[in-house]
Amino acid sequence: MTKPEPIQSDQVTHNRAVQQFELRVNQMLCLLQYRLAGRKMVVFHTEVPEPIQNCGLAERLTRAALDFARGESLKVEPRCPYTAAFFRRHREYADLL
Repeated sequence: MTKPEPIQSDQVTHNRAVQQFELRVNQMLCLLQYRLAGRKMVVFHTEVPEPIQNCGLAERLTRAALDFARGESLKVEPRCPYTAAFFRRHREYADLL
């Protein structure tokens, strides 16, 4: 099995009004949703449309969200299964837990 080619897409944007990070690929929307609770960012949902899954898009969203949290001195509570797995694979973000 070969790894899918990376998808070229726009930059990840932070939609603060609805507390989510967004990435558009053609007409499809990928997103990572969170809620702020004091100085904590609770990540509860990551979604990538099926036709473009397994192309690194969820990772791009997650890195953008965690980099934002780090920049704002927030701790992160990963309630989303993808985000929890991301933390296990990427120990460089362990300081945010």
